[in-house]
Amino acid sequence: MRTVHTIPATISRFTAAPLTSKKRRRVAGYARVSTDHADQVTSYEAQVDYYTNYIKSREDWAFAGMYTDEGISATNTRHREGFKRMVEDALAGKIDLIITKSVSRFARNTVDSLTTVRKLKDKGIEVYFEKENIWTLDAKGELLITIMSSLAQEESRSISENTTWGQRKRFADGKVSVPYKRFLGYDKGPDGNLVVNREQAATVKEIYRLFLAGYTFHSIAAELTKRGISTPGGCKNWSQSTIRSILTNEKYKGDALLQKRYTVNFLTKETRENKGEVPQYYVEHNHEAIIRPEVFDQVQEELERRRSGGNRYSGVSIYSSKIKCGDCGGWYGAKVWHSTDKYRKTIYRCNNKFKNHCQTPHLTEADIQQAFLRAVNKLLAGKADIIENIRALQATLCQTDALEQEQAQHEADMNALAELTEQCIAENARIAQDQGTYQKRYDDLARRYDEAKKAYEDTVTAIKRRKTRAKQLDAFIHTLEGQEPVKVFDETLWSSLVDCITVYGEGDVRVTFKDGTEIKA
Repeated sequence: MRTVHTIPATISRFTAAPLTSKKRRRVAGYARVSTDHADQVTSYEAQVDYYTNYIKSREDWAFAGMYTDEGISATNTRHREGFKRMVEDALAGKIDLIITKSVSRFARNTVDSLTTVRKLKDKGIEVYFEKENIWTLDAKGELLITIMSSLAQEESRSISENTTWGQRKRFADGKVSVPYKRFLGYDKGPDGNLVVNREQAATVKEIYRLFLAGYTFHSIAAELTKRGISTPGGCKNWSQSTIRSILTNEKYKGDALLQKRYTVNFLTKETRENKGEVPQYYVEHNHEAIIRPEVFDQVQEELERRRSGGNRYSGVSIYSSKIKCGDCGGWYGAKVWHSTDKYRKTIYRCNNKFKNHCQTPHLTEADIQQAFLRAVNKLLAGKADIIENIRALQATLCQTDALEQEQAQHEADMNALAELTEQCIAENARIAQDQGTYQKRYDDLARRYDEAKKAYEDTVTAIKRRKTRAKQLDAFIHTLEGQEPVKVFDETLWSSLVDCITVYGEGDVRVTFKDGTEIKA
């Protein structure tokens, strides 16, 4: 008669240790909370205390340490240092069992959760999820892990969507919030809105002044670092990107553009610049301005001018990119003569002098200052007539009524074409028709819409330029009206009045002021 005898297993297929082994398992605990709120801090401390005492109370377990992450999201394991250190120690043979509160504490990302569990399982390391009572070395453990991780991931998605909805609702209501600890010039007021920090506001104003005086991002950053002024984040060294951000942030003129960036993936937390994918909201006059709107607009125009200029802009000093060569039209740049001896001096000369064989002479800083003083005093002598001419210029060249009518017409055309396009698509969905004819009609509507949109954008740009020019001329008039004849060179007056100086030859230096007036100095 055929007989089958069972030979029982004597070695664990996971740990390769005898089943009768009395060796104590090395057990580690893992605790995590996703925020630093007070109630979560209490939960975090409770988790740490509970698992430490729980593991130590078991005679068959040896405490292998407590691994923690505080204020870290579980949607991915990329930035969870405590988690990553625990897994590394386990794979290095220092841990036999990991205990944690639940699957959601371990990971809310199904892929991360399963990948980590399988990696540990291959090395005979078990994970115990107390809430769900899942042991990963159990036969049904992986199935339960998959189900619970998927549920946790969906919970994360739901939380993310609810958070996003709440944030966008705040944006739609015009509620403005900034990272106050890293935002220069404003503090959080009692009502939650922005309140000017007078000490920091002085730094913001200085950045705008230096930029309009001709300095570049790099030279402004170097100057502030040299003065020992702290950055928005409290650091000593300023960067060009920080300066650029301050000069282009509309909040400094009292407005706020909301939803500049949006979250692409709730798991990776990746964000992108919003280029029209989701709605944006622009709030005017939301809070007290640090920079006057006309000054802010002037800075934006200057930024555009420097970007679009044919020659590379230099802002080494207040004279850089302000002096033109009358022969080739290029900029003068600073050159140092006798750099290593007592006769050292800085002169300004056409950067293309030897390339284009320009005959224009060089200038010293004293030459530039004297030319400015002579020209500005000639300007002030006839300022009444000049102001009258500027007013007439504003009345003709800065009017925007006709352009605003064009803007309204282009906007109406865009709306009509968008509606026709939607009708075209809807008809194609309902009625069988020749697809070649449909595509031709659709392409024609799309082309006309793009043309109307470009015309609309060009008109908006033209309106903005005229309004900015009008404000600049107002500022120019304001400076002239209160200015007496000048005896000593003044940097502020130089930067607020002068557009450029053009050098044609010895004794032929002409100063062009910001209203377009050119005076031979």
